[in-house]
Amino acid sequence: MREAPEPAPRDGEVVVDLTAVAVTAGDARMRSGVFPSGFGLVARLAVGLRGPRRRILGSAFAGRCDGERVAGMAGARLGAHAERLAVAADSLVRIPEGVGDAAAAAALFGRTTALHFLRDRARLRPGERLLVNGASGSVGSAAVQLGRALGAEVTAVTSAANAELAAGLGADRVVDYGRTPVGALDERFDVVLDAVGGAPRREWMRLLAPGGRLVLVAAGLGDTIAARGPVIAGVAAESPELCADVLRYVEEGGFDPLVEELGGLDAVSEAYRRIDSRRKVGNLVVDPRC
Repeated sequence: MREAPEPAPRDGEVVVDLTAVAVTAGDARMRSGVFPSGFGLVARLAVGLRGPRRRILGSAFAGRCDGERVAGMAGARLGAHAERLAVAADSLVRIPEGVGDAAAAAALFGRTTALHFLRDRARLRPGERLLVNGASGSVGSAAVQLGRALGAEVTAVTSAANAELAAGLGADRVVDYGRTPVGALDERFDVVLDAVGGAPRREWMRLLAPGGRLVLVAAGLGDTIAARGPVIAGVAAESPELCADVLRYVEEGGFDPLVEELGGLDAVSEAYRRIDSRRKVGNLVVDPRC
């Protein structure tokens, strides 16, 4: 924790007084320098060879601007793990009356990713069978709920400790990976979403039904370059339109962002410890005002 200069807005930017900010797996990757296979050097050149070039991390946020409650994603400039943030005015969306600031900040990272990959790219349809690997994290829990909302039959892969959670989010079936490895599944799915990474692509391809689509949220460089046909990978969009869609889902009760509030900015280190343990559930949020 240290003092930093007041943010200086550039043309088209405004300063937001932050009230809630998420600590995500994306932030943790930039802090640690541990990226999906093959991205190490490329990512370090972009982010910083000896540590993050942007010394204040943080992307998903909620706050106040000109008396209005707003939320958004800071993009490559980051900077949300602070009291104030300079951000493009046209990237902000209004927070609906019935949505709290912590819920707004928590919802954005995982849900925008799920919307981008499942709804807009895989075009998941009612009645299709969806497998979600990593169903208790930010992206996975959002994918389970979105799959249910889109009318799919959802199978969630998670630990035994989080089986009840996944079922409560709308999974029709929960697979405990400790007892049944994904490689042992004999079903076929129309869409397979892997939110964890690490397993060989061929293992997921084997689970696809004819016409199926494989979504690799945490793909390595090789799989990202080779993604074509039934394989979908790449960077998720963070547009204000997607953010507005997310907040509307939260307002209407169709999405639970699974918020855990940890305290003030000094709790960011604890959030990173949770993420690095690979046992994080839902979304971690801190309040810069504390």
